[in-house]
Amino acid sequence: MACEFMDIIIAIIYIVLFIIMMVFVFSIGMIRHYMPKKELALVLVVAFLIGAIGGAFFLEPIYEELPSVMSTVEKNVPGNEETLYLDLSSSINMNELKDTLSKTEGFVSFKETAITIPLWKLNDKEVEYFNYVLGNIDSHFKHYNVTKDGKLQIELEENYSSYDALKSFSDWYKLVYGGSISYAQVHAELVVSSSSVEPFQQILLDYGVVPSKMDGPVQNSINNTNSSMLPNYQFVLITGVVGVIVAVLGIYYDSFGVFS
Repeated sequence: MACEFMDIIIAIIYIVLFIIMMVFVFSIGMIRHYMPKKELALVLVVAFLIGAIGGAFFLEPIYEELPSVMSTVEKNVPGNEETLYLDLSSSINMNELKDTLSKTEGFVSFKETAITIPLWKLNDKEVEYFNYVLGNIDSHFKHYNVTKDGKLQIELEENYSSYDALKSFSDWYKLVYGGSISYAQVHAELVVSSSSVEPFQQILLDYGVVPSKMDGPVQNSINNTNSSMLPNYQFVLITGVVGVIVAVLGIYYDSFGVFS
């Protein structure tokens, strides 16, 4: 909370400093009447440079934080949830991870959805063979996919763990090929309250896991804001144009009747 308060104070200071720069630009425009007419272009160039520099130093840092600011609203809406898609190593103690996550405030659900077992590059016959045999290895293997680069992805049924699926395949593989399969990538979905994403990300990081993808109101807000934002250089150019407009207002303030 203290950090967010300081960010707000700093943002206000930056905005005030930019406004002061614009007041200075306006003043330059006002004294244009005491300069030769040929100096008009110089006044506008200086105004553009001041506006651009002020935008780059004071407004651009605030502009870059806009997605974060917009997402804060979604974080505080009751009932909003985020889904974190995880790719985990089968060597992780899954029961321990589940227990740690479930005890954290904001936890909604954790579900293992599939496993990917890496083999070797397969030829067409081997792909056909594994597509045929996988359904007979385990009655729970109802949805699966085999690719030529040697990846077997098996979707997990409800209440059927990645450990059971890997053990079942490994037992068959040892019987047929005489080797052992001890590793698989486990795919899981973690659903948490939108206001509690950060603690869960830290827990996952402690296990060496970074979510491959995140869906939900907060992430959607960030994505939508990012997609609608201008590149930084365009934003700086616009602040430069603002400086020029302010200078023009200063130059022609009498005509606009600002002080009348």
